[in-house]
Amino acid sequence: MQSLTDLGAPIGALLKARGETVAVSESSTGGLVSAALLAVPGASAYFMGGAAVYTLPARNALLGIDLDDHPGVRSASEPYAALAAAAIRERLGTVWGLAETGAAGPTGNRYGDAAGHTCIAIVGPVNRTLTVETGDDDREANMWRFAKETLAAFEAALSSP
Repeated sequence: MQSLTDLGAPIGALLKARGETVAVSESSTGGLVSAALLAVPGASAYFMGGAAVYTLPARNALLGIDLDDHPGVRSASEPYAALAAAAIRERLGTVWGLAETGAAGPTGNRYGDAAGHTCIAIVGPVNRTLTVETGDDDREANMWRFAKETLAAFEAALSSP
């Protein structure tokens, strides 16, 4: 298994070189994205904070997103991930906001998504969203896969012109 430091080091180096900051909202990764970014020595130069937003009370308190203001948007969707990334970015005043929201397993979520489904968003100088479907119901394997996919997407956004 890849170490947290190995996952976070390339991103940490890019953020440090650019003098940019990041905030993270994650759900089914349970903090693995934040842990990877924080495993890098000197992370305080770029990591401003993160939250495992796993419940409605957490969403209300930590992100301040009221879905009544966003008709048709639901959790575990690309539009919701983009809202979460924008909200955590704004709340912590960072250059970048990352969000992940999905269903790690072993069952799907109440919205009809199967286990192994997640949506990822990057908001900042480059905005991206993507959906990952692993087809697997192994909770921990999905958590790691979702974290790796989130970090890979962020590294790609940082590396784009």
